[in-house]
Amino acid sequence: MHKKKGGNTMRKKFMGFVALIFAITLVLTGCGANTTNNNAASGNTEKKTPAGNKYLTIATGGTSGVYYTLGGAMAKFYNEKLGYNASAQTTSGAVENINLLNAKKVDMIIVMVDSASDAAAGKASWEKTGPIKNMKSLGGLYMNYVHVIAPKDKNIKSVEDLKGKKIGVGAPNSGTEVNARMVLKGYGLTYDDVKPDYLSFAECVEQLKNGSIDAAFITAGLGVSAVIDLQTALDVEVVPVETADVEKMKADGAAVSPGEIPAGTYKNDKAVPTVAIKNILAVRDDMPEDQAYELTKTFYESLDQLVAAHKTAEQISIDAAVKDLEIPLHPGAEKYFKEIGKN
Repeated sequence: MHKKKGGNTMRKKFMGFVALIFAITLVLTGCGANTTNNNAASGNTEKKTPAGNKYLTIATGGTSGVYYTLGGAMAKFYNEKLGYNASAQTTSGAVENINLLNAKKVDMIIVMVDSASDAAAGKASWEKTGPIKNMKSLGGLYMNYVHVIAPKDKNIKSVEDLKGKKIGVGAPNSGTEVNARMVLKGYGLTYDDVKPDYLSFAECVEQLKNGSIDAAFITAGLGVSAVIDLQTALDVEVVPVETADVEKMKADGAAVSPGEIPAGTYKNDKAVPTVAIKNILAVRDDMPEDQAYELTKTFYESLDQLVAAHKTAEQISIDAAVKDLEIPLHPGAEKYFKEIGKN
């Protein structure tokens, strides 16, 4: 009996040892498999992530504008497709965006070409600071249109009628404010001839509704929600900026084109002539070429996501992406457009 008991004990110890070895093997194999799978997943992201900083800050505009909505969509697909920690930053607009880019506080900006051109030439808002030469474009977006809006009971039928009136000219350091000065100048007016009030889109609408201002400048894509909102409360006039006057602005060095707000865009029975300005994506020239290439490629291959975010993105055309940019393409963007036969 004693021998049998001892034999059983040895057998149990041996079987326990085998079970332990088997369990350890399973654990190691499982860990190896998980590590392989995890590495495959993370390896994917690593391959997609461009050289350099994984953080990407996109300067846009006010939260009620198209820039901010599109910037949010861009941040989303740069995160998902390239592995960035990307974010859209709200700003007052074009002038601030350019200055933030120049100061290396953001990595990418959405901006109108007239402001970019002025900055590169050291004009307008950059007369005192001097030219900003380190901006490069990643490509063109959609057109912005200057909306000069006034309640019909103010009897403002022309830009000349703004003389002596209190008008919303856009937020400080915004593209709208730059455009307001430009349009007034095209008609021989300055801020000395009007009563300017520095208001955002949303503020302009509220001030027009309560009668605190007589008219407002709003520069944006077609179908501006602020204007549509205003029309629910007031009968509104979309004041024309005549083509001949836009041509004078061009002759004076403004990077603009004649455009029109089609009939029915708002409660306008006829098309309204106005100023059109192209929007672009811009970065600093010190961005690595491969990074600029990947950002450009991913942007133009993700237009469906931009359209889902805002209908205005339907106007972004790959065929027009390298036209009328005013500032040079970044070499990385140039490589992409050559690759697809657009440059």
